[in-house]
Amino acid sequence: MSEKRDQAVGKAGATAPAAHSQPGEIDRFLGAAKQLAPLATGQAGRLVFALDATMSRQPTWDLACSLQARMFDVTSQSGGLAVQLVYFRGIGECRASGWVGEPARLTGLMRKIACEGGQTQIARVLRHVRDEAKSVPVRAFVYVGDAMEENVDVLAALAGELGLRGIRGFVFQEGHDPAASAAFATIARLTGGAHARFDVNAPGSLLDLLRGAAAYAAGGREAMLRLAGSTPAVKGLIAAMDGGRR
Repeated sequence: MSEKRDQAVGKAGATAPAAHSQPGEIDRFLGAAKQLAPLATGQAGRLVFALDATMSRQPTWDLACSLQARMFDVTSQSGGLAVQLVYFRGIGECRASGWVGEPARLTGLMRKIACEGGQTQIARVLRHVRDEAKSVPVRAFVYVGDAMEENVDVLAALAGELGLRGIRGFVFQEGHDPAASAAFATIARLTGGAHARFDVNAPGSLLDLLRGAAAYAAGGREAMLRLAGSTPAVKGLIAAMDGGRR
């Protein structure tokens, strides 16, 4: 993984998507981010925002890029939100940004990244969340994907570690792949979080799920309950979390 310290990600290239994003370009971009002043998050909740960026994910990546800024809208009453982007793609590439407190900065980073073919690396994502939480308080993570090509027992063991640390996993699935469904539900259950499906052709479905996870990261269950009154999808997340308690 890349940068682990609490760093703000810069806005380079935030106005237009790149046609291709080679490894060297991303290295330079994340390297420049390390030179910026640390993010002053205060009591802001921290959310790891992890996405599958293999080739099949480009439509969903573009959708998440367009929606992510609106996650921050629901967190102002709970002390704000700091987000760390984690993604994997290609042959063994799995990277993490610094912590971002401004939606425009996160958008700038996401627009630098193009999806590439490869297999899932969910275990690396879960290990990263575990290791990141050793240095900064992480309340929750979001994982967005459509496939699972790994040893589910390894994923379950890692999810169990996160659950014991009180880190809730919100696992949002596009499609109905049965192996992914089973693994994602297991990760959510063992972390005390929630697994839900969304339709890439209905942007509001993913937005509502992201807002629910962001509310939890910023203000815990109480923040989710405030949002649930107007958002049925968040009610569903709460019900899933309650049903998944061990």
